[in-house]
Amino acid sequence: MKNTITKCLLILVVMMPFASCTDDFLETSSTEDVSATNATATTENMNLVINGIYRLFYTRLDNKNGSGNNRKGGIGSMMIQNSFMGEDVVQNAQANSSMIDFARWIKPFDADDDRQLHNWRVMYRAIVNANIVIAGGDEAVGPEEDKNAALGQAYFLRAFAHFHLVQLYGKRYVAGGGNDQLGIPIVLEPIIEPQARATVEAVYTQINEDLTQAITLLDGYSRFNPSHANQAVAQGLKARVALVQSNFTEAVNMARLARAGLTLMDSSTYTSGFNDYNIDEWMWGLHYNEEQGSNFTNFGGIMSRNFSSNQIRGNPKSISQALYATIPGTDVRSAIFDPTGDHDNLPEGISLISRHKRFPYTHQKFLAVSTGDSRGDIPLMRASEMYLIEAEALARSGTDDAGAAAALFTLASARDASYTLSTNTGQALIDEIDLQRRWELWGEGFRFYDLKRQNKALNRNGSNHDFNLVLVSDVPAGDNRWQWMIPTDELNANPLMVQNP
Repeated sequence: MKNTITKCLLILVVMMPFASCTDDFLETSSTEDVSATNATATTENMNLVINGIYRLFYTRLDNKNGSGNNRKGGIGSMMIQNSFMGEDVVQNAQANSSMIDFARWIKPFDADDDRQLHNWRVMYRAIVNANIVIAGGDEAVGPEEDKNAALGQAYFLRAFAHFHLVQLYGKRYVAGGGNDQLGIPIVLEPIIEPQARATVEAVYTQINEDLTQAITLLDGYSRFNPSHANQAVAQGLKARVALVQSNFTEAVNMARLARAGLTLMDSSTYTSGFNDYNIDEWMWGLHYNEEQGSNFTNFGGIMSRNFSSNQIRGNPKSISQALYATIPGTDVRSAIFDPTGDHDNLPEGISLISRHKRFPYTHQKFLAVSTGDSRGDIPLMRASEMYLIEAEALARSGTDDAGAAAALFTLASARDASYTLSTNTGQALIDEIDLQRRWELWGEGFRFYDLKRQNKALNRNGSNHDFNLVLVSDVPAGDNRWQWMIPTDELNANPLMVQNP
């Protein structure tokens, strides 16, 4: 039997940007599939496939048995999972437990769980469909610039998906090591036979090759909205990858190229709700219109402060009290959290209802359209992250503390007019940059990845976590739990697959 990866191919309907697989995602009827030849016959068809992949990133997927689940809404739900597994986002109450089990470090190690499977399922669907475009795109009829745009995005999406998966299911990349530890299967064909897990080194080699292709093909591409990747977004992803690999020179160069010409948010924009992907600082984001997604699948249905759902009314999310205490009162990032939980300074037109429980240090960073409408754009990449990558890479290189401090100053002074150029050096400067990263990217899905790549332990002690609720106070660096379990469905379908410890 072909493996899960093979059979998670989307049903490609040329007249529609997206269609889901059949009820059992392990089985896809060939009579329902548009052939790969037709999917890449024209550049218009190619771009429909690309649009379908992007839509997959925010569309709700039902369970494999066909039943619905409100918490599997593409990348947004994955970002929430990763944030919940860190120490900076605090769960206040049981409310709805569907995502709290990530904070408890339970779901990633339940190989039978649909929410855990969601990452594997979505990303390999994206990879297989990107491969359709890559395999047949050279023969497509249409303008060369349209062909390059589709191919460039396909290479980018394939790299993005492999990068996401290897960070979850593979062991951490160790700079200077052989990195022959198990990663994930590398999938480069639309239809394949079962494959073994490649080494972590091989996966990163392929990711970088794909991003190099994407950056070249997307040169000059002008996207029609920020939900699609352009050359800057591909450069930004390559900066992320380089930071994981401790390739500090490339991380700096790519981060600088990616953020070139972009303006950081002012204080007013920063406190307006993080829900508009047209803001200049946002390099890449996902947008929900009124016909897409569902109120309880959207990122805002779980992470916003004001939408009226069980998850938010009963369990609004707080910042770690210990982390909040490190943010200066003059820094705008302190204004998106309320130590009282009353939120008396919400933007005009935004309100809470009486059933919204109040807890200390709850956030108002992410705001939905209203209490009855959870829509809000999702930030996937921002220019601020590029400054942080540049600063961290320079500091960790050990050769340019002054340059690291200068890059950090550009971001930090935009958030706090009282900030002065850092005089820290060495590890103290690295620690300062990491603290700024935690303030800046709170709730945006980075913390699990950051702890893993930095080989740090999870430590929730000394803050406002309720350990009777989240159960886990700390996880040592290097613990087997930093690798998620391979989904059982993949193990059953693929005789070459090996489970993590």
